[in-house]
Amino acid sequence: MQRLPDTSLTVALASGGREHFGWGQDRHLAADLFDAINSNTRATGQWSKGKAPKIPPFPRPQAKAKAKAKKAGKKPATVAQLYQHFSRR
Repeated sequence: MQRLPDTSLTVALASGGREHFGWGQDRHLAADLFDAINSNTRATGQWSKGKAPKIPPFPRPQAKAKAKAKKAGKKPATVAQLYQHFSRR
């Protein structure tokens, strides 16, 4: 698994799901560059006061709602809880 390309399905599934398939470092950098250019355009444009256009960000794969909810509700284990868990027989 160490030498798989970053755009492979295995790496995508490990990153969070099938929607990450094809999203390698180059695609993430291109999306970041697109957003940076749009932010620069919005910041340096000669717009009337309060009339700067809202430029949507480049669409990126999102994490699933279940994974976010699961992580938000679960508290990290304390050292005492880990010790108790592993010292049981």
